[in-house]
Amino acid sequence: MNKSIILVACLLIIAGLKIFGQANTFPNGQTKTPNSEIIQTFSDDGAWCWFSDPRAIYYGENLIITGWVKKDGSVEVASLDLNSGEKKFNTIYPQLEIDDHDNPAFTVFPDGNVFTMFAWHSTKKGVISNQTSNGSDVQSFGENVIYLPKTEELLEKFPRETYTYANPYVLKEENNKLFVFGRWIGFKPNMIISADNGQTWNEQYVIISSEPFNPNNRPYVKYYSDGKSKIHMVFTDGHPEVEPQNSVYYCYYENGSFWRADGTKICSLEQLPFSPRDASLVYKPSENSGRAWIADIVVINNVPYILYSRHPEKTDHRYHYAHFNVEENNWENYEICKAGKWFPQTQPEKEERESYYMGNMTLHPESPNLVYLSREVNGIFEIEKHETADGGSTWAITSITNNSDYDNVRPYVPRYLPENAKTVVLWMENKKYIHYTDYDTSIKYFIDNE
Repeated sequence: MNKSIILVACLLIIAGLKIFGQANTFPNGQTKTPNSEIIQTFSDDGAWCWFSDPRAIYYGENLIITGWVKKDGSVEVASLDLNSGEKKFNTIYPQLEIDDHDNPAFTVFPDGNVFTMFAWHSTKKGVISNQTSNGSDVQSFGENVIYLPKTEELLEKFPRETYTYANPYVLKEENNKLFVFGRWIGFKPNMIISADNGQTWNEQYVIISSEPFNPNNRPYVKYYSDGKSKIHMVFTDGHPEVEPQNSVYYCYYENGSFWRADGTKICSLEQLPFSPRDASLVYKPSENSGRAWIADIVVINNVPYILYSRHPEKTDHRYHYAHFNVEENNWENYEICKAGKWFPQTQPEKEERESYYMGNMTLHPESPNLVYLSREVNGIFEIEKHETADGGSTWAITSITNNSDYDNVRPYVPRYLPENAKTVVLWMENKKYIHYTDYDTSIKYFIDNE
């Protein structure tokens, strides 16, 4: 064959890779080329943390409801019609504060109205709730209601008052009671319960606290519920910046008590709090394997699936996948991939304040063999889909973003996904992210039709 023809063919192949995305080499599993669907912008101004969830939900098969904090600190809720592409927006709290921890989380009441709750970050001002009066119409959210989830008895026993995060869930089999979790009294995970859709709160509890009480220790928790009888929790000893042996634990709430993965009882509501070591141990770090942080949890057929990170070094974040083997009564742990370092844009001659801010990852809520994650590729955080057919031993990878100008981080698949609904992945695109109080980010989304 003519050498010039071979050269032209090679150039065409290279050009094709540029157009359709470059295939990266992965030691574990195959790599697919990017999907052809267009990545779209939901909002050009929005940021969220990953400890107030569900930060996005399905309402029926074709509507997504979500929310974020804008760069001026306003809390905005929004909806997306997957059929028509119509978007609706409503700023429900103008200029609350510039802090991505304050994003709203959502659940749906039996009457079809949507409830949201959010909070300032580490203040004594309380938590804020709101709800629609016209079902899924986000423009029908009403007045904000501020609540202080405390009692004098709790403050006496756990003497620190500071409110951050909100995670609301309705349990159908408990007469549709509303449960909300956050980091409140004692700087610890708390739970409040309402029997009247958040009009009043009948019960307040500190859930997790080591003995003796340490007012500076703060376990981090991710929650999951299918809305029936259980609320599942995966949590750590504390913040990885503080806890050199930051382990991962699991338990669930059901019918007035907390339970381990094997079904043995930890304690009743009246016996709270329990210590982290009382729950099921998912991962205990060693000096070599690195302290952990948590990303997501879903539960399918009573099997919990957990995403968490290990950090042998601050610049070496590694994504892991764990699930409980009921027959063997143990946790199976697998590394998904190396994820790079933190994504905040460290300023010159400054030490990074949030070195454990990984790109993050999320599970598909109905197919826990699918993980959408953000990892560093050629210096930029890109979104990928990782799929396992063998319980986590090997992974096939599909690129979603490629050759991006900005970092793409904190992906999330909305919860309460109906069986026939399209899979939507949302994430933050960072034009600027120096700190959780200094950002200029947008919310992107992708409809995965594969």
